[in-house]
Amino acid sequence: MAHAKAMATFRAADSLLHRMDPRIKLASLACAIAVIVMAHNLWTYILAVAVTAAFCLASKIRPREALGPIFYLFPFFAVIFLMNFFFYGRGKPWGKWWIFAPSLPGLLQGVNVVVKVVLVMAASACLLISTPPVEMTYALQSLISPLRFIGVPVGQIALIVSVSIEFIPSLFEEFNLIKEAQTARGAQFESTNIFKRAKAYLPLFLPIFMTAFRRADELSLAMEARGYQTGKIKAEKRFSRPRGRDWAILIFSALLVAAQAFLLKAPI
Repeated sequence: MAHAKAMATFRAADSLLHRMDPRIKLASLACAIAVIVMAHNLWTYILAVAVTAAFCLASKIRPREALGPIFYLFPFFAVIFLMNFFFYGRGKPWGKWWIFAPSLPGLLQGVNVVVKVVLVMAASACLLISTPPVEMTYALQSLISPLRFIGVPVGQIALIVSVSIEFIPSLFEEFNLIKEAQTARGAQFESTNIFKRAKAYLPLFLPIFMTAFRRADELSLAMEARGYQTGKIKAEKRFSRPRGRDWAILIFSALLVAAQAFLLKAPI
């Protein structure tokens, strides 16, 4: 399906990110997210955008592909922006009506949150597109394996994350099918009035949640039928040792986090 191509699903290719050790990729993504979340002034935002662009270049993924899923989440971003714009509660409001108090700090905070979420999603999409789900599960299990000594069920956590990632493309497909059906019934998803668009999207959420629960139930029945038992997880995959290039990338990623912390003190 055309919509499925826009989702962040694995695609085989020959790129730096595809060839990297999955554990190093996850650790580098964690560093990239730290750089993005720490962004607060002009220089830190430039570094955050540069890091996200580097992920796209390293995976040979076009920005349109990395940002593809984001266009389907317009209502989510609109809600985030409006919640900050109207209810941020800092600075002098431009005016007040009932519980709404829009202000310049609220506007800036709304843009700040939305931009950060978009950059995190774009970097994460590059990782998902360049890493098979099974390898990602084993890599996550390997990274958090020391937690098993304090009783944390690392195998189950890795399985939950893997299943959640696999559910995302199918839920997006379901979302688009329901949206097309509602459009045929006259729903105004493309209206220029943001409130009409938000109202049109509201009826989509209940069917999506019902679909998610139904598929989760079907998956649990299928796993039980194949002999899955809670607490008995297959041992993690044995990866070969990361190469020198992988370690260099990880060290560079950590240095970027340190550089971002330094830039936070720089003037705007």
